[in-house]
Amino acid sequence: MEPVTLDTDRLLLRPMEAGDVDAVLAACQDPDVQRWTRVPSPYGRGHAEDFVLKIGPAGWREDTMYNFGVFTRDGGALVGSMGLVGFTPSRHAERVAELGYWTAPEQRRRGYTAEAVAAVVRWAFTEVGIDRVEWFAEVGNEPSRAVALRAGFTMEGTLRSWFVNHGTRRDAWVGSLLPSDLGLESRLPYLPAQPQQSPQ
Repeated sequence: MEPVTLDTDRLLLRPMEAGDVDAVLAACQDPDVQRWTRVPSPYGRGHAEDFVLKIGPAGWREDTMYNFGVFTRDGGALVGSMGLVGFTPSRHAERVAELGYWTAPEQRRRGYTAEAVAAVVRWAFTEVGIDRVEWFAEVGNEPSRAVALRAGFTMEGTLRSWFVNHGTRRDAWVGSLLPSDLGLESRLPYLPAQPQQSPQ
């Protein structure tokens, strides 16, 4: 897919560029980013350069990850990174995508990340043809969970030993957002399960 740019009232979401490396490097020094996400730890300049200059562009080119740098429209400060990640052929066929994000420490508690989520998921539903956006976070990552809830995600449960973070298997929360949650139609019809009747 050709890279795209999205905007909201306060934010500009665009593919990252070489000039963003320093801001990404600074943001990823934050202990919470390193604790709760799978960015390398310690995080060096080479990691930031790889992410901005290689991994991000390759994701768009190969349809494996559509990542945005999130920036303030007033001043252009880096708010964070957000994208649809983890595409595989089977997930493409099923129209399912995973949403991932991190937020720079000085930009938290301003509603920026939830605002960016709203833009990305609407784009995913209306332009990419996604029918289900999934969110995962390690159990205990309350700020990420709060953003997902604010954006309208439904929490679906806890997955045991779901992923590896820093060499240890960890439990994860899982949530989802559907087009119908935003008043949009899905590409394929959706038949929700009916509540089961208790045996008489």
